[in-house]
Amino acid sequence: MVRNLLIANVVVFIASKYLLNLNLLALYPIGSPMFWPWQFLTHMFMHADAGHIFSNMIGLIALGPLLEQRWGAKRFLTFWLICGVGAGVLYNGLRTYEVHRMGQQLETFRAEPTGVNLKDFVETNLPKELAETHESAAVKLHDNPGDTYVIQNELAQLERVYEASRDGAMVGASGALFGILIAFGMLFPNSLLMVFPLPVPIKAKYFVILYGLFEFFFGIRRVPGDNIAHFAHLGGMLVGFIVLQIWQRNRTRLY
Repeated sequence: MVRNLLIANVVVFIASKYLLNLNLLALYPIGSPMFWPWQFLTHMFMHADAGHIFSNMIGLIALGPLLEQRWGAKRFLTFWLICGVGAGVLYNGLRTYEVHRMGQQLETFRAEPTGVNLKDFVETNLPKELAETHESAAVKLHDNPGDTYVIQNELAQLERVYEASRDGAMVGASGALFGILIAFGMLFPNSLLMVFPLPVPIKAKYFVILYGLFEFFFGIRRVPGDNIAHFAHLGGMLVGFIVLQIWQRNRTRLY
C-alpha cells in the first residue's frame, strides 16, 4: 500500500503539472467559487511543487512500511485516508471561519472607512510585518476621514487580500503524513530516528513531541511568505491520535 500511494501521488503530480488542469482537486475554503465537497479527499494527492511531494513521499517511505506491516494494507490505507480527510476538514473549517470574518471586516470598512476599521482588518488578518505597512494609512484616515484617495487605495488592497485568501487552495498529503508520524511515535516510541540536521539519533516519541511543538509555534506566529498549513499538520496528528485511541480499545484485535 505504501508503494501504491507513492505511485498514485507521483502520477497525479505529473498529470497536474504537465498534462491536465486539476486545480479543482485542491481544497478551497467553503464559500469560495472553487470549492467542491470531493476536495476533502482529492487534495491529498495534489502537491504544490517537486520539493513538496518529495518531502511528503520521503516521510511516507520512511515511516509507512512498519505501520503497514503491523496493521496490514487495508487498515494502513484506512488510517491514511481518515487522517488526510480529517486534517482537511479541520483546517478548512478554520480557514472558512477566517475568510468569513475577513469578509465581514472588509464590508465594515467599505461601509465606514475609518482608521479604526482599517486597523482592525489588518491587525486581525495580516502578519505584524505586513500590517505595519498600513499604519500610516490608518493614521491619515483618523486625521482626515474624508481622504478619498487613501480610502480607495486601501480598499483595493484589502479586496485583493480577501480574494487571495478566499481562493487560496490547500494541497498535499501532509495531514495524512502527520497522522502516520504520531502513530509511529506511539507504536514504536523508542525507535531511533536520524533526522537532518540533528547530529545524533532521536527517539521517535521525542521527535513527534518536538515536531508538534514546532508546528504549533509557527501556526500561531504568522510569518510573511509562510504558505505551510501548520494547523493542517496538527489536525492530522489530532485525528491520528483519536483513531489510535479508538482502535487500541480492542486489545484482542490482531493487526
